[in-house]
Amino acid sequence: MAKVRRKEALDYHESGRRGKIEVVPTKPYSTQRDLSLAYSPGVAEPCLEISEDTSNVYKYTAKGNLVAVISNGTSVLGLGDIGPEASKPVMEGKGLLFKIFADIDVFDIEVDATDVDEFVNTVKAIAPTFGGINLEDIKAPEAFAIEQRLKEELNIPVMHDDQHGTAIISAAALLNALEIAEKKIDEVKVVVNGAGASAISCAKLYLVLGVRKDNLLMLDSKGVLRTARKDLDENKQFFAREVQDISLDEALQGADVFLGLSRGNILDKESVKKMAENPIVFALANPDPEISYQDAISSRPDVIVATGRSDHPNQVNNVLGFPYIFRGALDVQATSINEEMKLAAVRAIAQLAKEPVPEEVNEAYGERNISFGRDLIIPKPLDPRLIEYVSPAVAQAAIESGVATKDIEDWEEYKTELRKRFGNDNILIKKLTQRAKKSPKKVVFAEADNYKILRAAQIASEEGIAYPILLGDKEKINELMEEYSVEIGDYEVIDPKSKEQIATREEFGGMLFSKRKRRGLTLHEAVKQMRERNYFGAAMVEFGHADAMVSGLTRNYPRAIRPALQVIGVDEGVGRIAGMYILMTKAGPYFFADTTINTNPSVDELVDITVLVAKIVRRFAIEPRVAMLSYSNFGSADGDDAVKMRETTQILHEKHPYLTVDGEVQANVALDGELLEELFPFSELAKKKTNTLIFPNLSSGNIAYKLLQKMSDAESIGPIVLGMRKPVHVLQLGSSVRQIVNMVTLAVADAQTRE
Repeated sequence: MAKVRRKEALDYHESGRRGKIEVVPTKPYSTQRDLSLAYSPGVAEPCLEISEDTSNVYKYTAKGNLVAVISNGTSVLGLGDIGPEASKPVMEGKGLLFKIFADIDVFDIEVDATDVDEFVNTVKAIAPTFGGINLEDIKAPEAFAIEQRLKEELNIPVMHDDQHGTAIISAAALLNALEIAEKKIDEVKVVVNGAGASAISCAKLYLVLGVRKDNLLMLDSKGVLRTARKDLDENKQFFAREVQDISLDEALQGADVFLGLSRGNILDKESVKKMAENPIVFALANPDPEISYQDAISSRPDVIVATGRSDHPNQVNNVLGFPYIFRGALDVQATSINEEMKLAAVRAIAQLAKEPVPEEVNEAYGERNISFGRDLIIPKPLDPRLIEYVSPAVAQAAIESGVATKDIEDWEEYKTELRKRFGNDNILIKKLTQRAKKSPKKVVFAEADNYKILRAAQIASEEGIAYPILLGDKEKINELMEEYSVEIGDYEVIDPKSKEQIATREEFGGMLFSKRKRRGLTLHEAVKQMRERNYFGAAMVEFGHADAMVSGLTRNYPRAIRPALQVIGVDEGVGRIAGMYILMTKAGPYFFADTTINTNPSVDELVDITVLVAKIVRRFAIEPRVAMLSYSNFGSADGDDAVKMRETTQILHEKHPYLTVDGEVQANVALDGELLEELFPFSELAKKKTNTLIFPNLSSGNIAYKLLQKMSDAESIGPIVLGMRKPVHVLQLGSSVRQIVNMVTLAVADAQTRE
């Protein structure tokens, strides 16, 4: 896993608006009348309706989509008992996951109470606010008592995710692993190492699925849970067996399944070799599993392995479950999360892993054909189908088991609504990151004498995205790295001006001279230009010493791109390059072009730009749906720009009929599918979601993306240079470290795609 440094983590939480979540108004509030409706006197009406029938609270308030993430900070991550205040960043983070994966709003509640009665009474007192309660990071055994009491005494869904989240995901993995291993669940021998809240919950769910209790052996830090031990609480006593005290190694002799929820590196290859044929090893300790993935799979060829880590197959990640379980429970206003609902989630997750994996998931993880098998026993966390598989299954189980107070009449319509809820604002960069990690590339940074570049290079290296090559004065770079505590694992520093690079400059200069000799460039000038880092970096890419180049943080766009154009040139069949920005929104990514290069393109040039953009969008495994923008709608005006976009559209229809494109059309109409269908049902974009916007000139495109950057929360990647023969990408002046890392990620993915 990538190393996260202390300062980076603190800066992330401190920068900008404090915290990770905020409250946003959902109703108009700009006029006095709006405020009178929102508060007094208008608010009295829904209050009276609710007082007559409390179920109306779901109709008139946010209760039905509001979950409390509650902790007392007694068992936080790997930090232990750090108190309620110190647990707040974790609870805010959990709220963020609820929102981005299932569109569930969250208030995080940190309770200063370790006594079970006091904690339960506090939560009960505030429960009317919420549609559900997610308990988090509460130590055992109190966690069991607290959850049980709240489930009995409240009429809303309550779940301690530390217990049940891991149980549900690992149970789904177990069902599929047993199917692959061709073993029956009621016959397998299971060894559980760890006896905390999560391990006990996993074991109980395994029993419900069919594992026999006398086939399950559990160990804690003091050894096997045996009936002879006098130090076992009620929950551990349930799993105590009349056996001798044996070691973990001895317990694994002939075992079919190992479940680890304990600590790292306590299991070795020899122990795995002693297990039964086709053994199943779930080493779920974090960040270091009980046995490393490499050690486990190298111990024997028939082993099926899962860990809690994202850098190996079969990640048991709670995010596969809790957002979608609560989503389904909230949508039918369930009074609890019962065993039937948890089992429904288990089976839905298990079933999804067997379905054909969509191409977008293959693309996200840099694979050609991910399919059900030893390396895929549970779905990938970025699989967008999770919400439409798990939430309906949970909702249906709630209805059938009698805990739902609201029915769902049209299940297909419900699934459509769920897909709309799924947060798409970060999906593209996640997919690109996953792809980049599969095969990191050498990226040359032409401005390495800058703190932001060095920090981005560090992150790219630690994330396993790229191998940085830093250009600049070695002494200055080393001083900056020491000053800002930048530590990069595998990197190279090259000073193009140094004596060591004389031969390389001559080689690179000779290549440039051969390309530019009939453009007035002499050999002496070409060699001299290679002292400049943008020329040298571009030449490294051209000669294959690097796979991609990133530049432009400290210099204007023309100065940054010109060396690459002269050294590398445009791709085959490309008449001109163009510039594109990607804006990532909750509705998904939008592609803007041309935003940086062509000032006032002609009709023919716009055709080339559109085809070029469409080609790049497809590289992201997204089908481009292109709107040719103007101030006119399909001939409603005849100004120069309107006519230009109209003629461009006509040529695109004739010469590129495979492309979904239409115009000229106003931006608001292009982005509103319902309005487009109502006014212009003949349009190729009607009933389709436009995602690619082509502007009539540089001025309009540049203004549009910069306005959206500043006036919205949309994250951007760009400018992206389109049409270069090899990956060269130019940063926006003053880009943040995050934007630089995003650009590096895109550059690596670009290089991979070209291969």
